Amino acid sequence: MKSKFEKKCVGKSILLFILTAMTLFTFGCVPPTTNTNINVNAISVNANTNTSAAPVTAEKNNNPEMKMPVTLPVLDAMFTDETFAGDLKSKLQLTDEQIDKIKKTAREAVVNLGDDDTESDSRSTREATERANNQIRELLGDEKAAKLFDLVRERWSNGSDEADVSASKLSSEWNKVPTDTRIVVNAPSYRMDLFQDGKLIKTYKIGIGYPEFPLPVGMRQAKTIIFNPTWTPPDEPWVKGKLEAGKTIEAGSAQNPLGPIKIPIGLPSLIHGGKSAAKLGGFASHGCVGLTNSQIQDFAMNLAKLSGNELTQQDVKGYEKQKTETKNVDLEKSIPVELRYETIVVEGGKLNIYRDVYERGTNTEENLRRVLENYGVSFDNLKEQDRDKILKGLKQMAYNAKGESFDKNNKPEENSNSNAKFDNSNSKNKNSNTEDVEITRNIKGKKQISFDVAELKGKGYPAPVEISQK
Repeated sequence: MKSKFEKKCVGKSILLFILTAMTLFTFGCVPPTTNTNINVNAISVNANTNTSAAPVTAEKNNNPEMKMPVTLPVLDAMFTDETFAGDLKSKLQLTDEQIDKIKKTAREAVVNLGDDDTESDSRSTREATERANNQIRELLGDEKAAKLFDLVRERWSNGSDEADVSASKLSSEWNKVPTDTRIVVNAPSYRMDLFQDGKLIKTYKIGIGYPEFPLPVGMRQAKTIIFNPTWTPPDEPWVKGKLEAGKTIEAGSAQNPLGPIKIPIGLPSLIHGGKSAAKLGGFASHGCVGLTNSQIQDFAMNLAKLSGNELTQQDVKGYEKQKTETKNVDLEKSIPVELRYETIVVEGGKLNIYRDVYERGTNTEENLRRVLENYGVSFDNLKEQDRDKILKGLKQMAYNAKGESFDKNNKPEENSNSNAKFDNSNSKNKNSNTEDVEITRNIKGKKQISFDVAELKGKGYPAPVEISQK
């Protein structure tokens, strides 16, 4: 039987990220790179700086703006787990009346999203989070509301699978290269990597959750590959007039948005197929990692191989032929799945700055300095003109999908044309300078700025390997 969460997870475009202990899904991608040719000839690696080289992660930082965002749709999804309401009573001492009001408020937020996906790029995680804060605090008061959000973050970060991930730790610093076998998903870079014994063997371009349904951060586990999953449409606005809510859509049906394969990775997320190639590299789901059908088939074979299972292309094609028969394949050993949110990434000698798509406040000079220090490079030792260009790029990638600054100290006057479009060319022969970049309201425009930094040569997270983009 499919949970309510799985039903929501599969919406038509922008709307319902509904989580499920068995199913959910998202889509991500590795955005095109805009090369900003800055041959930075910094001298020293031990310059004095006011910022320590302590590891940086959004969850470990004390800045509340960097905490995992909790929106009303996310809160609504939590109630699909029957134990959540029980925890609210036992851990927060909430009354049945208070819990019912929270459920109603969260449910209404999801219903009011409607069924139009054309404005997905103009929605805001920050605004959705603020609405949740205001409404829940009004219902519960500041103290209990804060405890509620902390409880949601705790459950969301471990996917209700805490015992199983205890041996696999979340990376303690940005850009950390795994030394074990695991899957690494970084939402801002729209990228999913497969590591085997510390070696990157495969990269997938993915899509990510809509702003109201941001991908969580934390450690998960992949334990099962489910072929030909069924799907039950939720009772939501986008379903009415198209499908019958509550009536199961069989595996293999063209109306089934899960595609041929889904891989649960702990409440409330999935890795699954069913996405078009056009959705890769943008907002595409309601809280899961989404792939095209060909990608998910390739990923399933690679995942099985990492686990020690024998799963051939012939096996996959055989399951595909039996479209109406759901088949669960348990992995010989579970594979850790690390969900990251890193917007400043050193990769193969380049400094990549990604758009802060969920507006978590990660593109700051403080974080930039710490990331560089992790590689023995002092920001203060870079040439002044290069520092200025990098900081300008950092500021531009701190704008949200609407081209608006969510940092009160980050004034957007110089980029007031919110309808301006980025040159999204990925040509290796075409160079651009950050001063030529304008802010766009469309997140599918400029997603990344890159800088060549001589001192970073040969350092950083590995470049994509055998990247799958369709």
